[in-house]
Amino acid sequence: MNTDALKKRKLKTFFVRTYGCQMNELDSELMVGALEKRGLTRVREETEADLLLFNTCSIRDLAERKVMGKIGQLGRSKKNRPIIGVTGCMANAKKERIFRKLPHVDFVLGTNNISDLNSVLDEVQETGRQTLKVDTTFEENINYFDAVRDDPIKAYVSIIRGCDKYCTYCVVPYTRGKEVSRPPHEIEEECIRLAASGYKEITLLGQNVNSYGKDQPQWNELFHDLLYRLDKIDGIERIRFMTSHPCDITIELMEAIRDLPSLCEFVHFPIQAGSSRILRKMNRRYTLESYLEKVELLRKLVPSVALGTDIIVGFPTETEEEFQMTYDIFKQIRYSVAFLFSYSARKGTPAYRWKDDIPEEVKKERLHRLMELNQEINNELMQDLIGTELEVLVDRPRGDETQLKGRTRCWRKVIFSCDDSLIGTLQKVKVTGFSHQTLLGELLPSPSLAMA
Repeated sequence: MNTDALKKRKLKTFFVRTYGCQMNELDSELMVGALEKRGLTRVREETEADLLLFNTCSIRDLAERKVMGKIGQLGRSKKNRPIIGVTGCMANAKKERIFRKLPHVDFVLGTNNISDLNSVLDEVQETGRQTLKVDTTFEENINYFDAVRDDPIKAYVSIIRGCDKYCTYCVVPYTRGKEVSRPPHEIEEECIRLAASGYKEITLLGQNVNSYGKDQPQWNELFHDLLYRLDKIDGIERIRFMTSHPCDITIELMEAIRDLPSLCEFVHFPIQAGSSRILRKMNRRYTLESYLEKVELLRKLVPSVALGTDIIVGFPTETEEEFQMTYDIFKQIRYSVAFLFSYSARKGTPAYRWKDDIPEEVKKERLHRLMELNQEINNELMQDLIGTELEVLVDRPRGDETQLKGRTRCWRKVIFSCDDSLIGTLQKVKVTGFSHQTLLGELLPSPSLAMA
């Protein structure tokens, strides 16, 4: 689109597509709020939009290629083309290179510049030129109260942005910047407002929530202190959090999971690899032995706890024996949720300089074996739940009005039959079976509950 056409274009509608993590989902909700406050109307079909926003992920090569391919297709249309913006982690990782590869993109907005969306749009419309706004550091200047939530019952709440861990394979410290904690009273106020609006569950977000408050020692409030503060809010039935770094999981956090009624008994506890040598090469800052000690202590304090993990197979120099160690640890711990990936080099990370020496066919074979083990363990865990009674937060219909779905405290998805008047309530459900990753159940009046 030429500059004159851009300057004449009046924006009425917008479309947002979100890729990646829960933090990106929250950032999209914030941008939707800013655009609606501007007077624009959100549409669900990109063909109906005057403005297209692509909120991107850069954590894996596949995620980037999907975005580039999608936006590349839009460049083929020369007539009545909408204004196109790229936001999110890919914006920080590639910056002006996006304009070179995708010359029809009108602006690039970084993860630390969410609050600048409207000013960037003004600049694009006033000048007709491509605009880049990508800061390397984050200042806590976002009005989270303006977020337009996609879910009326469950909400994401940002507590810390950025990461200081610098794992050698990860782009997040370079795309999100250093850790910046959000003031605890602001988080508390947002959660109180959410409760008053009928929200029953909040998920506290950060690249590493366990680091909360460490960058602001004068607050004298760490992550477990924040959890005790939020547990007191009337109306919030459940609190979840993600993502955790194992080296920052403390006994105080474990005790909070044990003692706080609202805090769900699920911890994302990403091991990444089962070899201490590979963990050192990843700069994960813990050994296999120290990781297992924390898992043992957590399960001792909270016997009902369920664990999730991330694992990368085929990291540079990983031997077959070291992969087998990862396989064996997975079998020993029996994770209930697992995100499994084969290694892909990310430009700008220390690992990018190393030879990616594990053949793709070996990576695929190792990943396949781990996925098969994951499915086997999942089936066994699901089978063990048949006949138990679980607390389920009913969150939305499933297909038709007679089928609802929800989550247990330990993140298991459940579907059962009832009418939609129960949406937003906690219900007791007896498990009768399962299909793939989903439990099947029937509504119960009994007060007895079990953890899953």
